[in-house]
Amino acid sequence: MTDQQDLAIRARGLVRRFGDLTAVAGIDLDVRRGTIFAVLGPNGAGKTTLLRMLATLTAADAGTATVMGHDITTAPHKVRASIAMTGQFASLDEDLTGRDNLVMLARLWGFRSGAARARADELLAAFDLSAAARKQVKNYSGGMRRRLDIAASLIVTPGVLFLDEPTTGLDPSARQGVWHLIRQLAGAGVTILLTTQYLEEADQLAERIAVIDHGRKIAEGTSRELKAATGSGFLHVSLADPGQCDAAAALLMQHLGGSVQRSPEGAELSVLAGSATAANAALAALIEAGFDLTDFRMGAPSLDEVFFALTGGPDRAKDGKRNTTEAMT
Repeated sequence: MTDQQDLAIRARGLVRRFGDLTAVAGIDLDVRRGTIFAVLGPNGAGKTTLLRMLATLTAADAGTATVMGHDITTAPHKVRASIAMTGQFASLDEDLTGRDNLVMLARLWGFRSGAARARADELLAAFDLSAAARKQVKNYSGGMRRRLDIAASLIVTPGVLFLDEPTTGLDPSARQGVWHLIRQLAGAGVTILLTTQYLEEADQLAERIAVIDHGRKIAEGTSRELKAATGSGFLHVSLADPGQCDAAAALLMQHLGGSVQRSPEGAELSVLAGSATAANAALAALIEAGFDLTDFRMGAPSLDEVFFALTGGPDRAKDGKRNTTEAMT
C-alpha cells in the first residue's frame, strides 16, 4: 500500500452533478509524487470536471481529496498555491509577444520587474522559444502556442501540474515536442496529471493510467497491466475487399460477441476472441461465407483495443463526442 505522504493527489468518492447529469460519479484516485498519471476517456467521460475539482475550480458535491497534502474543500488556497493548470485552449493574450505574456504573468505572481524579465527569458529558453520571444502570440504556430501556454503555467514551479488534453489539435511533430517537455518536467520532480483522448499519448507518457467512462473509473493500472487484464486473445483479420467489412464484422460479432474495431484504413478488423478455439471457429465461418482474407493472426491487444473493449467500442465513443456538452468532458 502506498504511504499517503508519497501521494501528490488522493481522492475518495468524488462526485459532481450538473442538474440531472452526474459528470463524476464517485471516483477514487491515488497519484504518487513525481510521476505522470493519465486520465483516459472519451469526450463526455468526466475528465475535465475531475481536474477542475482537484484544482478547486469546481466544487465537489460529495467525496474528499487532498492535493500535496492540502484538502480541496477546507484549504483551497493552499491547493492553488501548490498547483498549476493548463486547459485545452491557450490562455494567452494574442496581441502581446510571447515574452510580454510571461513577464506580465510573473509580475502578477509578485516578481519584481527585473526578476520577471529574467524568469520569462529562462522559460523561453527552456521551451525553445527564444527566437520567437518578440513575436506576437497570434503569429505563433499551434505547437509554439502550446509550449508557451505550458511555460506560462510554470512561472512558479508547481508541485502538481494539471494538463487538460495538452496536445489537442497539434500535428505529430508538435505533439512529440510537448511530450518531451512533459517528460522533462516529471524528471525535475513535478507531478503531472493529464487528461487525454489519445491512446498513444497515455501509452508513451504515463506511469499509470485510469480509464473513466460516464463519470466512473472503470479500470486503472500500467499500460501493460491494462493490456494483460483485457486478455491476449485478439483476433486480427484483413480483408481483400474493404467493402465487405460490415458483413464480416457482423459475422465476427455473431461468433465472438463484443465490439469489432476497424483499422484507420478500414480493411482490418480486430475483436477479442477469448481463446484460439473460438478464433478458429470464427475464421472458419468467415471462409465458409466466402470472405477473401489476406491475413489473420492472434496477438496481444494494443492500448486502443483495451480502451474500446472497456468503453464499448469506437462508435460509442464517437456518439459521446457528438452528444455531450463541453462542460462535461
